[in-house]
Amino acid sequence: MFYANAGFPERFKWGVATAAYQIEGATNEDGKGESIWDRFCHIPGRIYNNDTGDIACDHYHRYKEDVRLMKELGIPSYRYSIAWSRIFPRGYGDINQKGLDFYKRLTGELLENGIEPFVTLYHWDLPQALQDEGGWTNPATADHFMAYCETVFKALGGQVKNWMTLNEPWVASFNGHYWGNFAPGLRDFSAALAAGHNLLRAHGLAVRSFRQMGLDGEIGIVLNLCPREPASDAPEDINAAVRNDGFGNRWFLDPLFKGSYPLNMESYYASQGVVLPKISAGDMKLIGEKIDFLGVNYYYIDFTKATPGNWPLGYKTVPGPYPVTLYGWPVVERGLTDLLIRLKIDYNPPKLYVTENGASYPDVINIKGEILDDIRIDYLERHILACYKAIETGVPLSGYFVWSLIDNFEWSTGFKNTFGLIYLNKQTQERIIKRSGIWYSNIIRRNGIFSD
Repeated sequence: MFYANAGFPERFKWGVATAAYQIEGATNEDGKGESIWDRFCHIPGRIYNNDTGDIACDHYHRYKEDVRLMKELGIPSYRYSIAWSRIFPRGYGDINQKGLDFYKRLTGELLENGIEPFVTLYHWDLPQALQDEGGWTNPATADHFMAYCETVFKALGGQVKNWMTLNEPWVASFNGHYWGNFAPGLRDFSAALAAGHNLLRAHGLAVRSFRQMGLDGEIGIVLNLCPREPASDAPEDINAAVRNDGFGNRWFLDPLFKGSYPLNMESYYASQGVVLPKISAGDMKLIGEKIDFLGVNYYYIDFTKATPGNWPLGYKTVPGPYPVTLYGWPVVERGLTDLLIRLKIDYNPPKLYVTENGASYPDVINIKGEILDDIRIDYLERHILACYKAIETGVPLSGYFVWSLIDNFEWSTGFKNTFGLIYLNKQTQERIIKRSGIWYSNIIRRNGIFSD
């Protein structure tokens, strides 16, 4: 099934990704304020095994070791996020210089080792003090986000050329405000829509500030996207898949690229008694501020089965006839090719990055202490080739980032799901490069997959 030769474009960016709360630890050191994930993780029963990110990978203290490992693997680009509450412990007000200095040191270390920084400004860890004022359901949070971004732009703008405003606002909205399995743990669909709208407004404000400051570099946003396919040929499943696509993909893509929310979804939500977000004059123009790239986090296809009693969307998702990862996500690499082609056709972004792609599997340690994860290699190979197929059709895909650099805290599943190219011993904090890390290093060195 594999291509004999899949050489990528000369300037294609290969990288790895992490997020602040998932790796840093040091949750209350050097003036850092509490985040919603600091609070959420300490509610008994919310996280698998009652794990927390209090220590995580101790990256705050071990960042030089982690950068050294990236250099050893030949990783050219590193996507990482900044913890808002390290910079502004209350979300606004006085700057915590020690927090800002940490990111200056980290960024400097990356550059000294020839690694290009890709910075995500928000990866779900809202300062708890802002949550106490309504969080993302409060329109003022978007203004506080803009001020935080401007502070970071000023501090790191001379070093960082690649900026991402938000990571997966869909997850922050719906997992955090409707299903309640992510921080802040609310269960209100209308609140989720309001949060999503304010997140998009925050994105627009950050992009506008970036342009006004005349910074050198590029700025975009990262969305979790996947094809929504019907679980059968039944008309009700087909209709449910269209609805799921509107909910999961178009609800964020359309405002960013087309200036409006999907009309069919607005009508549907209204018919279900959902309160739509309040849209003020200028909001949609703000949300549609021109971006330089779209980041795509892809993991699976959502196979959709109509379930009339499941309010308000009327469907559930099933794995389909495919093998699944430890997380239970179906492995369907064709979905990535299809998604990238669709984005080019329907939205025509100037540039695309796959900003996350990877798989959680149980890792096997042999008697030599080696981490054998050939199944992860197979997953990554399939999906890298799916990227290659998309590029062959003319998709402007400019980079691919593996999730993740290192086994880390995986949100509601704690440390159960391991995605890393590097193994983490939670007790000792020892890092061991997995077989997949060595394999990926060779892909980068050769700029593609070759049969010889």
